[in-house]
Amino acid sequence: MLIKILGPGCPKCKEAEKVVREAVQEAGVAADVEKVSDIKDITMHGVFTTPAVVIDGEVKCVGKVPSKKDVLSWLGR
Repeated sequence: MLIKILGPGCPKCKEAEKVVREAVQEAGVAADVEKVSDIKDITMHGVFTTPAVVIDGEVKCVGKVPSKKDVLSWLGR
């Protein structure tokens, strides 16, 4: 599983990354979490508001920090 956190590095983007990493650890799933801060790479996902979370190519969340509960549900937990 590949999880991308899209954002330039603002406080909300950092919080989104923290929540996702905690959820992955809690769920015990094998996942690579990648921080993407390049604007071109972000817009290639069709995302224009950050932070955003992309799991295996599917945009799950845009413009807000997801809750850990939401991330766990995306991970199948």
